[in-house]
Order: sequence, then structure tokens, then C-alpha cells
Amino acid sequence: MRILFIGDVVGRSGREAVAAAITTSRAALALDLVVVNAENASHGFGLGPDMAEALFAAGADVLTLGNHAWDRREIIPYIADHPRLLRPLNCPPGTPGAGAVTVELPDGRRALVLQAIGRLFMDPMDCPFRTTAELLARHRLGATVTAILADIHAEATSEKMAYAHSFDGQVSAVIGTHTHCPSADAQILPGGTAFQSDAGMSGDYDSVIGMTKEAATVRYWRKMPGERLTPAEGPTTVCGVFIETDDATGLARRIAPYRQGGRLAPAMPEP
Repeated sequence: MRILFIGDVVGRSGREAVAAAITTSRAALALDLVVVNAENASHGFGLGPDMAEALFAAGADVLTLGNHAWDRREIIPYIADHPRLLRPLNCPPGTPGAGAVTVELPDGRRALVLQAIGRLFMDPMDCPFRTTAELLARHRLGATVTAILADIHAEATSEKMAYAHSFDGQVSAVIGTHTHCPSADAQILPGGTAFQSDAGMSGDYDSVIGMTKEAATVRYWRKMPGERLTPAEGPTTVCGVFIETDDATGLARRIAPYRQGGRLAPAMPEP
């Protein structure tokens, strides 16, 4: 299975660039599954239902959220009716929506996509390790599902790495999100799971993690509330990760960074 995971989409320019990238990459990379982290798509904070619809229409199969899941309250009734929009798996019981979904491809293959959120330097949540283990106990890679992709939305690289090693050999790929900076550690772990600490953001990199640098920077100088942060609207770099899996085992054959447009050096996987 050929999978493209696109990192945190920031603002309008990010949404538009990602929609265009999905359209061109579906055919160019013969993609089977496209997953997009969209928790910053609405002015940098949350996701609106209209924005979710536009990303689905552009070709995203699954959208994931994160710590900004509920910043746009109108997403609450929407997520209950749209199982391909995921909030973190380890939200407390009773939280609307779901943290995992099984997607059936046109050819009958099935992929499980899940998202967990970390706890280091983040709001308190249930344990991402235990909740993921409970979910994986109901799915067998290469048997009940052809591939399993996990989005670990966390601040600490150590927590993301520990999570990936914990489930090495049980999932096809573990891709980190949240820090908005693409990491250079794309690799296949000893058990066959593809891993990258952070996919990076899809936004303007002439910024402070996607937000206008003037307003963001002054907060560090003065340590006082300032003007509301807004997304930088310059040229967008779409950042993500490409993974190819073995249909027989579900394990990764290769992983490669995906970057196009904007300020960062391009990196496109071999077709």
C-alpha cells in the first residue's frame, strides 16, 4: 500500500496548497491512502466543517486533529457524523467522535488509521500507550487489515520515539505531528515499522511555527498578552511523509520525506 501522510495544515494558504498537492500527488505517486493532520487549518486553531469538507473533496481519505480539536465548536456535531475525521484515541470516555477508523479501499484492502496524543508538556489525557495497545489487540497487521498508520501528536520527541518502539512490528508506520518542524530521522525500525518524529507543518515557514513572526516574537520579549496570533500567508511548503508497505505483512518497505513548494528544500519520493 502506498500512503501519503501530510503534516499539520496551517491556515488558508496551507489548506489551498495541500488540496493542490493531493490532487497532483495521487496520480504521480500512485497513492492508495492520503491522511492529513488538519487541527490548525482554521486560522491556526482548530478545523471548521466547511474546511474538512474541502479537504475530503480534494482527496484526503482521513483527517486527524490533536490538542486543538475543539477550538472550533461547530466541529463537535460534525465529528459525530464523520468517522473519517479523528480526534485523539486517548481522549476520556464520552468524548465525541473516535480516535481510529478502518478505511476500505476500492480494491478491498483495508487500512486502520489512528491518532494518539502525548502527555509530556500537553494537557492531561488518558495513557496513549495503553489505549493504543487495547485498540491493536483487536486488529492484526497483514491479516484483519493490510496496513496500520498511527499519528502520534506530541510535544516531546522522546515520547514519540518511545511510542514508535513500543509498537514496532505491530503497525506499518508511526508518524509524529504537533511541533511543526520536519525531522530528519525517517527510518524503518528493526521490527519493520516506518517512523519519523515529526512530519512538519504545511504552511509558511517564514514564520514562527506557521504564525506571523512579528506577533509571535514579541510575546517572548515582553511575556505579556499581545495581538492575536494569525497564520503567515506567504508561500506554503507542504510537508509530509510517504510510506510504502508490503501487503502480505503490512510492514514498511520504505519511508521518504515529502516536501514541495515554499522555503524548504524540496524532497519528493521516487514514484
